[in-house]
Amino acid sequence: MEIINSILGFLSGPLNDFAWMYTFLPCAILGGLFLTIRNGGVQFRHFGHAMKNTVGRMFQKQEAGHGAITPMQAVTTALSATVGTGNIVGTSQAIAMGGYGAVFWLWLAALVGMVTKYSEIVLAIKYRERDAKGDWVGGPMYYISKGLGKNWRWLAVFFAVFATLASFGIGNMSQVNSITGSVIGAFSAFTTVSAGVESALKWLMGIVLALLVAVILLGGIKRIGAVTEKLIPFMSVFYILFTLIVIGAHAGNIPGALGKIFSTAFTPQAIGGAAVGITLKNTVIWGLRRSAFSNEAGLGSAAIAHAAADTKGPVNQGLYGIFEVFVDTIVICSLTALTIICSGVEIGFGTKPGSELITAALATVFGGKFAALFIAIALALFAFSTVLGWSLYGTRCIQYLFGHKAVPVFQVIFIAVVVVGCVSPLSFVWDVADTFNGLMAIPNFIGLFALSGAVAAETKNYFGNRDRLH
Repeated sequence: MEIINSILGFLSGPLNDFAWMYTFLPCAILGGLFLTIRNGGVQFRHFGHAMKNTVGRMFQKQEAGHGAITPMQAVTTALSATVGTGNIVGTSQAIAMGGYGAVFWLWLAALVGMVTKYSEIVLAIKYRERDAKGDWVGGPMYYISKGLGKNWRWLAVFFAVFATLASFGIGNMSQVNSITGSVIGAFSAFTTVSAGVESALKWLMGIVLALLVAVILLGGIKRIGAVTEKLIPFMSVFYILFTLIVIGAHAGNIPGALGKIFSTAFTPQAIGGAAVGITLKNTVIWGLRRSAFSNEAGLGSAAIAHAAADTKGPVNQGLYGIFEVFVDTIVICSLTALTIICSGVEIGFGTKPGSELITAALATVFGGKFAALFIAIALALFAFSTVLGWSLYGTRCIQYLFGHKAVPVFQVIFIAVVVVGCVSPLSFVWDVADTFNGLMAIPNFIGLFALSGAVAAETKNYFGNRDRLH
């Protein structure tokens, strides 16, 4: 146990600091600015075009060829892995651990994250390939090894290993644990839940969720795409609607909430009181960390889903990256943050909350029982969709490392871990999963910067031809 605790302490301590403070932070901001300049500010100059050609086509009937999914199924599969606990629990943790100003850094990371994710998807389409079954496969491990050459395959292997490990942590155990926690919380709002009933609920939820994941996961990417295509828009609309109602009910607090965010972005000590111990380092790190956890820009994971899209070209699909980050972070995370701050609920600064902050905020308008029930359902759907998205990412990484024969083994383990995640106390999982997320970003950023010229060429060719046609 001492050895295990030492390993976990290293993963959540020094290695975590290296992955986030000294690697991800400069790469996310400075690297994002570099990619923005290299691509002519594509996320700003062509934002309208991106929205028109993504959300504008959401309700058009689309079909995909063999071994592929539609562009919208690709984006909802990617969103399924991002829209979830990161938007609800992650945003709450950013505020509690980094102060109100962490929201500012979350926004900043999202603005440059748009072009980062755009670049990932462009490269994923450009360097994808057909596997033995005829399916399109791609992502950082492919554009690193194919774009940079065979001598760089070791870097692609590192990415695949870290992504596989992350799929068990942030993509599985922490998600299903959030589901069981929210369900038990909802039960507690209506009746007393004894230790025995709580244990039984955890096992029941574990078995049910494992069976559901098995049915969908074993059906392949087309089944995952078909499920997420229906689930993501449905649950996102309802969550957005209810948060807007709460913000509207406390509309007079909006200027004050925005003032708190901007005034404490660089001077978190201005919060005072219980938050006096929050440093600028905490504010920046937690804003960036939870932005990445929410929209995954820089991690390279979403590119794995987009690589399977039946699309006209790299930039056509890359535009969905801009759309994803905008919806996931600028819209949904912002609504979560404003709902919490405007409602005036007490925030325990310096602690890592679960769903209790957003539940308390919704309760100011809808009452405690309804809020607990709604958040339980929302978190269950959000987190379940995240598990589906990450099951695909882990499958593709294992396939890259060991071939098709290893995929069934991974899938069985992944399904079993669902049960483990539901019944285990997982306070350490968030830190460890954060570390593997940060480590994933290192090889991905190297690939992005080295291949930035290829992205710029595709961008120039696409928008140059478009301008000439007009």
